[in-house]
Amino acid sequence: MDWYVIAALFGTFAILLALSVPVSFAIGLSSLVAITMTLPLESAITVVAQRMAAGVDNFSLLAIPFFILAGNIMNQGGIAARLINLAKMIGGRLPGSLMHVNIMANMLFGAISGSAVASAAAVGGTMAPMQRKEGYDPELSAAVNIASCPSGLLIPPSNTLIVYSLVSGGTSIAALFLAGYIPGIIMGTSLMIVSAIIAKKKRYPVAPRPTWREFFATAWKAIPSLMLIVVIMGGIIAGIFTATEASAIAVLYSFILAVVIYREVSFKQLPKIILDSAVTTSIVLLLIGVSMGMSWAMANADLPYLIADALMTVSDNPLTILLVINIILLIVGIFMDMTPAILIFTPIFLPVAMSMGIDPVHFGIIMTFNLAIGICTPPVGSALFVGCSVGEVSIDKVLKPLLPMYVALILALALVTYLPQLSLWLPELVLN
Repeated sequence: MDWYVIAALFGTFAILLALSVPVSFAIGLSSLVAITMTLPLESAITVVAQRMAAGVDNFSLLAIPFFILAGNIMNQGGIAARLINLAKMIGGRLPGSLMHVNIMANMLFGAISGSAVASAAAVGGTMAPMQRKEGYDPELSAAVNIASCPSGLLIPPSNTLIVYSLVSGGTSIAALFLAGYIPGIIMGTSLMIVSAIIAKKKRYPVAPRPTWREFFATAWKAIPSLMLIVVIMGGIIAGIFTATEASAIAVLYSFILAVVIYREVSFKQLPKIILDSAVTTSIVLLLIGVSMGMSWAMANADLPYLIADALMTVSDNPLTILLVINIILLIVGIFMDMTPAILIFTPIFLPVAMSMGIDPVHFGIIMTFNLAIGICTPPVGSALFVGCSVGEVSIDKVLKPLLPMYVALILALALVTYLPQLSLWLPELVLN
């Protein structure tokens, strides 16, 4: 066991992060330092370069730029307002109706856009003035928006699950997509329960009952946006196209919807949308490439076996091991974004989980759920900063109303962790 290699790897990584070096460069440089402790410098550089090239040389990764582009087109296509109006029709009669509307809109918008941050900005930016006008506390409104925006990351299509599929050795993307539905709904429902309790205490208003005509008119306007999910998942499940091909279909569908049908996006806006998508894609692919180098360094130092032995000394009970892994991932999510965390920690924890008989599809959902909570947690939660910005509240004031939301999310995580059929029932039903 090369302890000095492991110390050099994570020590260098921590120092570079503390110096505000971008995560991708921190991963690449720390991997190079660790590998040079066992190989000559020229060989180490060759290994890192080869692993980076091999890491992004995967047909399945084509789904990432296509889904990012489709999400960006939809973001500009005015779907947020349509989904919010639909959510009003569905959840308007619940106590604290606008809080439930915010949660449901985030679930729908996040699933379509594939971005928690975009969801927090689009939905929160629309909902905040409405909630303030109805007398809702701005801090509570922002907390609801922040806590609910990651729910769409579990509901397909999800780039995070595609990255997990790659780094886990080819776990079925279709199975992961199907597995995310129920946990994503559980995440949103847990927040709605907390919101209803708070709303009753604060006596927030209930929206007037809509007429059937209003309901169907609103649903008719939102259905084309929601059909994107139906087209993607229907095609994948029916075997008409793969997940990668589905991503290209998603771009075509988004283009027709936003440019031709809704006419919210002009041809002049498309170059900027494509450029923004290319920038985001380059960041993700660079992270994937350099993380392959780190994975090689960890495997070369036998780190997965070290972690497995350490966890087995704690307990040989899978439930206890999952508890320890959840605690570690929750802490990791506080300080690290989802993509690098998935890339770094999947090769460490997945072998341990599989040795305990845990399904890799179930474990992928557990990892994503844990890290989704980290997105809305200080000090570096990206959704936290965006949610506070669009809600026009300070971070210190939003933390108190966020606490019951965190409790609800952790309880929902426990359900998903210890009841594997919540994740596995749908894939087994549909794919088998």
